[in-house]
Amino acid sequence: MNIVAIVPALDEGASIAACLAPLVREATRVIVVDGGSRDDTSARAAACGASVLAAPRGRARQMNAGANDADDADALVFVHADTLLPPGWRVAAEAALDSGARWGRFDVRLDSGRAPLRVVEAMMNARSRLTGICTGDQAIFVRRDAFDRIGGFPDQPLMEDVEISRRLRAIGRPACLR
Repeated sequence: MNIVAIVPALDEGASIAACLAPLVREATRVIVVDGGSRDDTSARAAACGASVLAAPRGRARQMNAGANDADDADALVFVHADTLLPPGWRVAAEAALDSGARWGRFDVRLDSGRAPLRVVEAMMNARSRLTGICTGDQAIFVRRDAFDRIGGFPDQPLMEDVEISRRLRAIGRPACLR
């Protein structure tokens, strides 16, 4: 399966390499869509092996620009630049899509050992399982035809991830991967 990872970025030079490492290892292609960074985000992303595009600032616009460039993809995975996917993410996403899911997401695991944050992540994941609403921090993946069918991300400045989840739920429930 041709899975293309799309990462919207803005001034992420200090952390982009960590985000891209698991994507470059497993995705067919990685596209970083820069929204006008004033640092070395684009150069660092290219050095990691990602394709780099420029697009108007705004996650929805940036992710749609990346999706438009990935017109040969069977599936897309949208990953925020501060998110790290675990080893084996591709196999898990591909298995979910091969088993009939049209889209899905991964559980959130916050980078902290503090007990209150373990409760927060558990609540986020449980809410997402119950409602089918996902956040961008959960790395939403979707079959290309489903993404096209709902018209991509809505052109709105905030909560584009919640809105695309709402639209994708009309097609089917998300595969919720741990």
